[in-house]
Amino acid sequence: MSQRSFRRRVAIWVAALLAAYLALAYFAAPEFWTFRDRGFRTHRFEMVTHTPQGIPGDPINVGLVGTQKEVVHAFAVAGWDTADAVTLKTAIEIGESVLFDHPYPDAPVSRLLFDGRAQDLAFEKPVGASADRRHHVRLWQTGATGDDGRPLWLGSASFDRGVGLSHDTGAITHHIGPDIDAERNFLMRDLATAGTLISTSDMAGIGATSTGRNGGGDPYFTDGEAVVGVLKQLP
Repeated sequence: MSQRSFRRRVAIWVAALLAAYLALAYFAAPEFWTFRDRGFRTHRFEMVTHTPQGIPGDPINVGLVGTQKEVVHAFAVAGWDTADAVTLKTAIEIGESVLFDHPYPDAPVSRLLFDGRAQDLAFEKPVGASADRRHHVRLWQTGATGDDGRPLWLGSASFDRGVGLSHDTGAITHHIGPDIDAERNFLMRDLATAGTLISTSDMAGIGATSTGRNGGGDPYFTDGEAVVGVLKQLP
């Protein structure tokens, strides 16, 4: 091989390496980190809901990674019902359910706001014959994603222990049980038992709270962590 030919080959290799470096440093790497930044672990959320009047409500204590179809499917398999929308008709029906001890598995849940908007989905699991006592969760789809690129849903899970008057406004409302961590764990255990979860991990919530109060004035306590479950993908 002549010296001229050797120098030409070296120049080609140097040019190729330089082109690869430029592509990686200025195109591939920024795109990679832009994608990573959409993941929920880099986002900072205000991990509490608010009532329409702006009063702090139930804390965010659960999360799910999956499509809307996968979320709805997971709760259906676990035996949870989709909550009806709040209308005059459903308000009357839930009142009749409580007063006359009639079943109403799709009873509506009140509207809470997270990131300035009402819940996208709500599910419940009655305890007993009426809508007086029930497990329930509100879910909001966020702009963040899980590690697999599917949407992150954040939610507030609590147990309705009975109907009464709001401690703050005097309106008729459900009162929640104070141990919201127990409800968080019940929900995740239900989904895991139904075989719909791949894995779970902790996410920072509102922080340890021993004397919290929600929008209805009900006391609650929590270790301040949210548990995020990754749902199995549907075919």
